[in-house]
Amino acid sequence: MPASTTANPLGSTSVTKLMLKFSIPSIISMLVTALYNMVDQLFIGQAVGMLGNAATNVAFPLSTSCIAFSLLFGIGGAACFNLKMGAGDKKSAPYAFGNAFTMLLISGVLLSAISLIFLHPLLRLFGTPDNVMPYAEEYVKITAFGFPFLILTTGGGHLIRADGSPTMTMACNLVGAIVNTILDAIFVLHLNMGMAGAAYATVIGQVLSTLLVILYLVRYRKSDLQAKHFVPQYSYIKKIAAIGMASFLNQLAIMLVQIILNNMLKHYGAESIYGDAIPLACAGIIMKVYQIIFSVVIGLGQGIQPIVSFNYGAKKYDRVWHAYRIAITTGGIICVLAFLLFEFFPKPILSLFGDGSTQYYEFGIQFFRIFLFFTWIDFLQPISTTFFTAIGKAAKGAFLSLTRQMIFFLPPLLLLPMFLGIDGILFAGPIADLLSAIVTVVMIAIEWNIMKRQTSACPA
Repeated sequence: MPASTTANPLGSTSVTKLMLKFSIPSIISMLVTALYNMVDQLFIGQAVGMLGNAATNVAFPLSTSCIAFSLLFGIGGAACFNLKMGAGDKKSAPYAFGNAFTMLLISGVLLSAISLIFLHPLLRLFGTPDNVMPYAEEYVKITAFGFPFLILTTGGGHLIRADGSPTMTMACNLVGAIVNTILDAIFVLHLNMGMAGAAYATVIGQVLSTLLVILYLVRYRKSDLQAKHFVPQYSYIKKIAAIGMASFLNQLAIMLVQIILNNMLKHYGAESIYGDAIPLACAGIIMKVYQIIFSVVIGLGQGIQPIVSFNYGAKKYDRVWHAYRIAITTGGIICVLAFLLFEFFPKPILSLFGDGSTQYYEFGIQFFRIFLFFTWIDFLQPISTTFFTAIGKAAKGAFLSLTRQMIFFLPPLLLLPMFLGIDGILFAGPIADLLSAIVTVVMIAIEWNIMKRQTSACPA
């Protein structure tokens, strides 16, 4: 066992205490990230209406792509840093951090440029109807300038958490969210700036969060960071990307599914009594509400990452599984409560985002009750994906991350509407949730047996 583990609290402090220390700030940070988009939707729904809500929905794949790069280099860099620290390799650890930060910045600038240059064709690709296009273009022309800040804030938060400061990660995101909410109220409701006001509020909040992240990172605690650590090196970038690939692919899969789902909602909605805008608006609202619950689950997974990575590197497998069990139990309770909320109170939730027609509420209630029917087991796959990533088994994490979105969701999403119309889209969701949960249980059971054998082989 590396000597460094005896002095590091990740290897000795109570796992329950560590979970509280890391998971609660992680959950709050993820909630704040989700609220960025939902707050815009709330104010836009009240001030602009259904077409504005549809616009934020079709623009959402671009935000998802930002999160994808944040997780690729943020989670990858954080896990790589903790694995090396757990193994006693303090010389290489700072390079993992520095290269991750540099790649976060580069990816943010590139994604912003691509979005602005190809804005109109991208929005068409995302399924934007003609009557929604002006709202979507107005919104994205502004928010695209904030992509580098969104990526640095989200990805940098993982690097701060790896330094043992999850509360600071929470604070960085919370400041941005509070500023965003206040400015939304001023710009959208008071100054009647509509879509542009919501966009400006979002970007300003992201800039402030990024400034706080940078202020912390210049005084990183666990490593003496130098300029050379930030110079891109292929060997470190490859390792970081390999570890973060599972989370990255999961977000790309989410983005692809969002694009396909939006186009199918537009197509089959136009053939139904709902029209093309109602399904897009309802789906956008409901998935952002669901993202609040999903953010809690993701926060639990991120909270166990430094604990699991360090103790796996130190071969303390009992602590690894203890952290995983706490996360799974907590996630299960939260998802059961969310399921009950979605099944029994869908209309009051929809009403928070503005009034709508009879068809609007009819489709929204069906979406809640059918598409999200297996919410109560949705904690298994995301927490387990992060678990495999944290122990350095990127291939398993990458496969598991694709099960829900790509392997089990896309086929029924494409096939069922051919026979059931727009209702087929609704039934694709629970099918994917159930099958991905089954695969997750099987993979975790196999990994449990592998670690039990490794525990038996380790000297006491």
